[in-house]
Amino acid sequence: MELIRHLIDFILHIDQHLLKIVTDYQTWAYLILFLIIFMETGLVVTPFLPGDSLLFAAGTIAAMPGEPLQMLPLIILLICAAFGGDNTNYFIGRFLGQKVYDKNYRLIKREYLDKTHAFYEKHGGKTLIIARFMPIIRTFAPFVAGVGRMTYIRFISFSIFGNVLWVILFTLAGYFFGNITFIKNNFTVAILAIIFISLLPMIVAFIQNLFKKKG
Repeated sequence: MELIRHLIDFILHIDQHLLKIVTDYQTWAYLILFLIIFMETGLVVTPFLPGDSLLFAAGTIAAMPGEPLQMLPLIILLICAAFGGDNTNYFIGRFLGQKVYDKNYRLIKREYLDKTHAFYEKHGGKTLIIARFMPIIRTFAPFVAGVGRMTYIRFISFSIFGNVLWVILFTLAGYFFGNITFIKNNFTVAILAIIFISLLPMIVAFIQNLFKKKG
């Protein structure tokens, strides 16, 4: 419970925590950001790590006076982290996925995998692009692509486009809007709004399924 409490606090006050990391660790902060994005994308057991909010906060800090983070290296590094995570997850799914699926591990719920698979059935390869903007699903999408033996060329083309779009969109949003006085003074609300918007497609899908079952 203590770990969950710290994680929630980190996400809700991510601008403060990230600024402290950048101030304390300076250049090493790039590596920390790289690892968080890589793990959130590349390890099926860490879908709870911040993604969208982290990118937004990183862009916000890059726009601060003195440029604590350099925008261009930041974007390139985070695209590499997301792409590396996608590839790691894809190959884990390709070589170990069926065993993981059959075991139904506590941290890798079959329910999440089934939902991601259903998303693939509906949207096809575009799932990798759409899922990039949806927490939890984006962690399992490359894994399910590997389990389903999607051809690597097809996977990599969708992955590159999705990662570039995701990183650039959220970091630039933070860069241009994160330091606006209203957002700066209500950063937690802004983060909650980002999380809500990211989760909205899943909420809508859940409600639709609920009505279908009742019907």
